[in-house]
Amino acid sequence: MDRLAPLLHAPPVTILHAICALAGFVLGATQLAGPKGTTAHRVIGWTWVLLLGTVAVSSFAINDIRQFGPFSLIHLLSVMTLVLLPIGVLWARRHQAARHGRTMTGIFIGALVIAGLFTLAPGRIMHAVVFGG
Repeated sequence: MDRLAPLLHAPPVTILHAICALAGFVLGATQLAGPKGTTAHRVIGWTWVLLLGTVAVSSFAINDIRQFGPFSLIHLLSVMTLVLLPIGVLWARRHQAARHGRTMTGIFIGALVIAGLFTLAPGRIMHAVVFGG
């Protein structure tokens, strides 16, 4: 429990952001590995879209790194996520499976993998959670 202390003592929006990002990572990996076009894929997919939307919106309230007013370059990934999520859903609704898959995979990599790696930088909350200190 000591390892989680930095996160548990963070502002509520940061806790929400982290929980949704971690859940989004797990569900996204499940989606990438699992069968496509099934009812489970659609249910998990809609849940993932809601989680990623929450991650992106909540990021604008997290301003530990300020490069442009209250924002940083990482917030560009949030903007991209909010633009691309409905486009990815639209491709699925139009039965454009390849486009849908590329869009959602790109969001997974950009919004969860790349942004997630940035959270592991020294001085960040998740660095303290994962590596201690």
